[in-house]
Amino acid sequence: MSDRLTLESIARLVPVGARVLDLGCGDGSLLAHLRQHRACSGYGVEIDDTKLQACLRRGINVLQLNLEDGLAMFEDNSFDLVLQIDTLQHLRNTEVMLRETARVGRQAIVAFPNFAHWPNRLRVLQGRMPVTKRLPYQWYDTPNIRVGTYTDFEVLAQRLGLQVSDSFGLHEGRELRWAPNWRASTAVFKLVKG
Repeated sequence: MSDRLTLESIARLVPVGARVLDLGCGDGSLLAHLRQHRACSGYGVEIDDTKLQACLRRGINVLQLNLEDGLAMFEDNSFDLVLQIDTLQHLRNTEVMLRETARVGRQAIVAFPNFAHWPNRLRVLQGRMPVTKRLPYQWYDTPNIRVGTYTDFEVLAQRLGLQVSDSFGLHEGRELRWAPNWRASTAVFKLVKG
């Protein structure tokens, strides 16, 4: 999460002083921002050695775990908020991780590249997979194992009994609340247990 405006849009959704678990925390920049600007505490979870070292250099509490193994080490409602920012598209079992997120956190924020963004649709109509700032890889070398859309996630959240308390799209740092499924490159959802 290097885009400052995107980071700030997501950070605004986090309650001041919240105890946060950031799943797939990357280099820890979001947790560092939350600690400095929102008085938050908590942990990051990351599997990549290089990113783990970056977290440690920032003074972020980080655990090296494979999210595919679940969150069994955390008790129910251990955190005020669980973050999954650009994580779901890398996981094999999205439903299990969303249920685990709801179990260990009172609220959650999930953000992911929105495959229904209009340039992606146009590229598919041209017979090619999209390569964009948000989806920067070719189809054959992408770390993403799935793609999703804003609307698809709304349906999944409802099916899992997760209440959407806020949602919007992001594109180039701007929040988009009108027609985000086709206008936004990133989908953002704040969830509470239903």
